[in-house]
Amino acid sequence: MKIIKRMVDIVLSIVASIFLFPVFIVVSVLVYFKLGSPIFFVQERVGKNGKVFNMIKYRTMLNTKNKNGELLSDEKRLTKFGKGLRNTSLDELPELINVIKGDMSLVGPRPLLVDYLSLYNERQMKRHDVKPGITGWAQINGRNSISWDKKFKLDVWYVENWSFLLDFKIIFITINKVLKKHGINQVDNVTMERFNGFN
Repeated sequence: MKIIKRMVDIVLSIVASIFLFPVFIVVSVLVYFKLGSPIFFVQERVGKNGKVFNMIKYRTMLNTKNKNGELLSDEKRLTKFGKGLRNTSLDELPELINVIKGDMSLVGPRPLLVDYLSLYNERQMKRHDVKPGITGWAQINGRNSISWDKKFKLDVWYVENWSFLLDFKIIFITINKVLKKHGINQVDNVTMERFNGFN
């Protein structure tokens, strides 16, 4: 079953990359002229079995720093153009490269920061029993607008109830959610607030 899922990931990712190639070109040019170089945002994330990999996305923020050389807050660096990329999820397109490489799957728990690894309890760690995905069960059930507690419960539920039918359902609903721009950000945050563990 895992081999079939991997084959589906590769085929669909390659087909999507070919179909969306003109979009890649347009977005790449726009990011370069709107935000400058580099056009990609590369960050270490945690994959299957806790393996760390470099996740690739389009940049959505400026690299503006204060007088001490520290990056300004997300709110001050995120431009109107960057918000547009996030609202349409176009910033996620380069993750197809991660899927083709084998770091990610099309569907699975979203890959989170390396800093969070030491904060998970045993049950939350089950989200790493599968490859992380571009979209997932938590994404179609609230994305960044839900709490960390609910997000982890949804991720673990996916791991324990995975099926091909569930994956295709998630992909179909994701497309619908993206078009309607549901759950992009939390109400009071530009991005999802940091996970600090549970007491």
